[in-house]
Amino acid sequence: MSRSIVQPIGQKRLTNVAVVRLKKHGMRFEIACYPNTVLSWRSGVEKDIDEVLQSHTILKKGELQVAGKERESMLSSQFRDIATIVMHKTFNPETKRPYTISMIERLMRDIHFAVDPNSTSKKQALELIQELQKHYPIKRCPLRVRAAAPEEQVPVLLEKLNEWKATVISQEGTAAQLSVVFELEPGLYKDCHDFVMNKIHGRFEVLAHSLYVDGDTHVDYNDNEEMPAPLPQKTPESVLELNDKLQKQTILSVTKPTEGQQPKQNKCNTCDVFFEDAKLYREHHKSEWHKHNMKRKTRQLPPLTEEECMADMDSFESKSDLKDYSF
Repeated sequence: MSRSIVQPIGQKRLTNVAVVRLKKHGMRFEIACYPNTVLSWRSGVEKDIDEVLQSHTILKKGELQVAGKERESMLSSQFRDIATIVMHKTFNPETKRPYTISMIERLMRDIHFAVDPNSTSKKQALELIQELQKHYPIKRCPLRVRAAAPEEQVPVLLEKLNEWKATVISQEGTAAQLSVVFELEPGLYKDCHDFVMNKIHGRFEVLAHSLYVDGDTHVDYNDNEEMPAPLPQKTPESVLELNDKLQKQTILSVTKPTEGQQPKQNKCNTCDVFFEDAKLYREHHKSEWHKHNMKRKTRQLPPLTEEECMADMDSFESKSDLKDYSF
């Protein structure tokens, strides 16, 4: 059947759906098809599988369900991709050299970075760089850019670069047009591009996104490299002042009671009795006296003293003995 004819005529995808199911080895498989083309496919009349399956929309917008090991493998691969992007876009400002991939991965684990499978690796890498800058000495690699402009516009360009705190590497070109090579912060890329292309009508070219190290052709990966020291946490002066005030206002409690002060007593409301010793108070709650008064309290009876409790318990036991021997 020709591909130019779309069957069925006037179809609306995912509205007229026939679900074809297959259960095998305890697993269930389902596919969405057009009901009037399934029989044609089985009889051999229809040859184009795309005219039978409603798969394109489902593959693009459907929810992806993967097994645990597959999901773990996908997250591990994306974790590595994010670390690679961060490695190429950052460097250590103390050593002026890029971090290794293993070092970036260890830093990511230290800050408990979690991969978002629904977001792109580049977006997560840029967010990760901002988070790492709060804890470790890490900096974005500057962009190395070549901007060509007419000779009369070069002073304006240099003045703007000075305002952006860009580092000029070299100036070269003819008398009619000069080109300036400089390094710029990545956050100023759009402003610089618009200024060169629209304001001074020059040419703009990005030479490098990563750090240049003279004499280096590659970065050595050393797993035994020492971890960078975390940035010192600055405590606000207001917090320190507040702590000093709280320490001055703290009153140390005296453990021993004074002559005019009575020692603290513990009271059992069930038995209506006081205890000066905390150990005796805890042991009282395990005694038969307390348990007997608890039963009386549930029947809304007044509490008994320890002697009355023992007598009441003895009388109850004697009555139970007489019942055993009654005829």
